[in-house]
Amino acid sequence: MLQVWALENCIIGSTALDGFTVRFSMANGAALQSGKRAYALVIAVAAALGGLLFGYDTSVISGAILFVRQQFHLTPVQTEVAVSIVLAGAALGAGSAGSFGDRYGRRPVLIVNAVFFGLFAVLTGFANGLGTFLVARFMIGMAVGVASMLTPLYIAELAPPKVRGALVTLNQLAIVTGIVVAYYVDYLFANSGNWRIMFISAVAPSVILLVALLFLPESPRWLVIREREDEAFRILERVESTEDARRHLEELQDITATDRLRFRDLFGGRFKRPLMIGVGLAVFQQITGINAILYYTPTILQMAGFKSASSAILATVLVGGVNFVVTIIALLLLDRVGRRPLLLFGIAGMIVTLTCLGYLFGAEHVSRAAILMDVLVYLACFAIGLGPVFWLLISEIYPTTIRGQAMSVASVTIWLSDLLVSVTFLSLMNAVGAKYSFLIYAAACVAAFIFSFRLIPETKGKTLEEIEGSWARKYAITAK
Repeated sequence: MLQVWALENCIIGSTALDGFTVRFSMANGAALQSGKRAYALVIAVAAALGGLLFGYDTSVISGAILFVRQQFHLTPVQTEVAVSIVLAGAALGAGSAGSFGDRYGRRPVLIVNAVFFGLFAVLTGFANGLGTFLVARFMIGMAVGVASMLTPLYIAELAPPKVRGALVTLNQLAIVTGIVVAYYVDYLFANSGNWRIMFISAVAPSVILLVALLFLPESPRWLVIREREDEAFRILERVESTEDARRHLEELQDITATDRLRFRDLFGGRFKRPLMIGVGLAVFQQITGINAILYYTPTILQMAGFKSASSAILATVLVGGVNFVVTIIALLLLDRVGRRPLLLFGIAGMIVTLTCLGYLFGAEHVSRAAILMDVLVYLACFAIGLGPVFWLLISEIYPTTIRGQAMSVASVTIWLSDLLVSVTFLSLMNAVGAKYSFLIYAAACVAAFIFSFRLIPETKGKTLEEIEGSWARKYAITAK
């Protein structure tokens, strides 16, 4: 009997110990996984400082141009060029970033780019003539283009699949943060008219970005392409479990061994559809009017009745704040709801708000409050849909071996589209009036909705290699 009691207690004790061990292991595993995701978050936040500079340097002009125009006595055409020259530089920067990133690595190119950001911010601030100002802004644009392409790519290639949407969207949040900071700096110096400080203020985040990049790892996917598998595995193991890291490394090795693609392969076969998606979304993100409104927000609000430059810029700060808050909401929803539902919802809202904006500007008595509210809702719809989803999707849908160059195509397209819209916005307003300008943008949103509904896939929760494989399977089915 004593033996039975002892045996029962041993069994009970062993079971309790096993249960404790399981719970302890699960707790340790959860803590370990949490730590790995925290490391991935640190990488994403540090790299996203490039997005902050992207947002700052493209948006600071919205307030500064009111004073640059007076200082250099600019005509309307010269004003459009002064605002838009950064976009021409961005197109060139984005076009070259893919090749440089594929050849030299993501991290080294981003380090050099951080130096460019700081150097040409100073040159812009000290420009004594329109020529120097335009050259400096063009070079800043090149840095913006490189950051716009390589930053989301770098984050996506390091992020665990389950949180990739949120981590890549941190870059969009950083862009919006840069926009808000730019608007606030514009407001701070609006009364003094000191546009030089508005531009030079970008030096501080440039230095922080440079220092941060010195401590970040290289993209493991780029390392595999360069046959540096041991380094790639060590980095993967720091952001996900050992088992997942080993599996992803094997997937990468299989793909890079059998899929040595050339740039021209992107324009045919199974990659024609993802190329069409990237280029199409790039065009629609811009021709729906977002940056025309962002760059010229103070000008639009002055047309709506905000008389002084400072009051128009202050209202612009509110615009940036809404953009910031809604981008945080998008960050939280992208890996839960998915990319496609948020994209379609956002575009539908843009159709409604742009139509209302056209009606408001066509009314006999323009309501300042109504126009400001409409602009805020429009930006909220963009910030939850086209804004973050575009940059996330183009970092996900292309093959590993030419992802950098493929993203360059989409990035160049978005900057050229941005340039086209920005350089024609004031001319369009003068030609057809504010009412029909915004209705034209609303019509573009309708086309964007149809395009997205028919072509955009859902990539939530998939590894980059699984997404790449899905294109191959779809192409094999349609080719039969």
